[in-house]
Amino acid sequence: MDLTTLERLPLWIGGKAVAALTKRYGDVTNPATGEVIRHVPLASAADVDAAVAAAAAALPSWRAYPPLRRARVMMHFRELMLAHRKELAKIITQEHGKTLADAEGEVTRGIEVVEFVTAIPHLLKGEFSENVGTDVDSYSLRQPVGVCAGITPFNFPCMVPMWMYPVALACGNTFVLKPSERDPTLALRMAELLAEAGLPAGVFNVVHGDKEAVDALLAHPQVKAISFVGSTPIAKYIYETGTANGKRVQALGGAKNHAVVLPDADLDFTTEAIVGAGYGSAGERCMAISAVVAVGEVGDALVERLAARARRVEVGPGDAPSVEMGPVITRAARDRIVGYVDGGVSEGARLVVDGRQPGIPGDGFFVGPTLFDHVTPQMAIYRDEIFGPVLCVVRSASLADAIALINASPYANGTAIFTRSGHAARRFQQDVEVGMVGVNVPIPVPMAFFSFGGWRASLFGDLNVHGMDGVRFYTRGKTLTTRWPDDGSAAPGFHMPMLG
Repeated sequence: MDLTTLERLPLWIGGKAVAALTKRYGDVTNPATGEVIRHVPLASAADVDAAVAAAAAALPSWRAYPPLRRARVMMHFRELMLAHRKELAKIITQEHGKTLADAEGEVTRGIEVVEFVTAIPHLLKGEFSENVGTDVDSYSLRQPVGVCAGITPFNFPCMVPMWMYPVALACGNTFVLKPSERDPTLALRMAELLAEAGLPAGVFNVVHGDKEAVDALLAHPQVKAISFVGSTPIAKYIYETGTANGKRVQALGGAKNHAVVLPDADLDFTTEAIVGAGYGSAGERCMAISAVVAVGEVGDALVERLAARARRVEVGPGDAPSVEMGPVITRAARDRIVGYVDGGVSEGARLVVDGRQPGIPGDGFFVGPTLFDHVTPQMAIYRDEIFGPVLCVVRSASLADAIALINASPYANGTAIFTRSGHAARRFQQDVEVGMVGVNVPIPVPMAFFSFGGWRASLFGDLNVHGMDGVRFYTRGKTLTTRWPDDGSAAPGFHMPMLG
């Protein structure tokens, strides 16, 4: 169906679109215009229970599928995503606001996870040891955990859920997705494509909603594993509540990603990289660079270049040609970001580029690129995850001081260094206490065959998303020890007949 024409969105339960039982609905807006474009059901506990029941009913037959057969469903799903990539990007841009190029890139990164899990017959291989004792063999299996759930944020409505459910499904689990209620339509379109790819009814389900739906998933006795990406306070809540209810939980939290720039860095290259990483997708990325650490005498020249490039960033609706940065997700987000800029000025930081009034006509939720210099670690614009197009430059006397600054942050998702020195890069990558590190790479997001996740308050749990950590999270290990005593059937001189 054409979901973008619906006034009220459905849920997806048991392989089909169904009307929600809830009477509560929220508005879905186009951030570029401020217009309400459709309404999303805020699922009740009864809606969640129906989705979990469908997933539980589908589990026995789906987990019995040979891994190769599950892989073939994923292969078909990949082909459908490729065929519909531009359509999916348009849905993302309409509800999120990011540029079409960003949205299409997001879809591509999701496809990469699907490509990874098409190798699931190999990824689920166990180990075998012969004769661990006399006539005793030992081997291991990896088996699905059961009904799994994903709770995902607004900033990547395609990619982040696909860090989860392709891996979970390929491992033989069934899945209930609770996407962000701010940009929910893409999840329903993905459910349609999975059904077209041959996924049996009930294996993948979608419930929209807010805290009521989240709490219902966290408490539901048939949900065995929960995956979450979002802010650190909510990640902590998800982890503590889910584990208290006996569930396996991976909860990825917030970020305050630093880029360290040494005096020997190529400043033209570095400037383009940092501007793209800081202002791309309006800064609404968990891997966005938000703090730039200028080491030694590089600060003035770097700030001058960053300011000049920030002023040239073209801001506007994400579907307009040549636009580099779209709006932020909601009016409340815009007001919160502007409030942080006001606070930075009050605290004494130097406002080099002011994006509070970008001059875009209409009622869209726009904030322009904003750049602060001489920011200190005590300021709120440095401490807090702003999640908007605000770059803060901090001055540092040495690389050692820069590393100490990063290691003192409660967040430890991603970081980067820009330098021509192999020695400095090696020291940085060894001493910095952060989960993902880039060397002359501003957004060090790993490929799907590695796993994504940070340290400290950026991750609750001990397994990251996708990659082999994802396979381990969505499976349980089982070790078997076997002995088959001689029952006399293999008589002396017995020979197996040759085949063929």
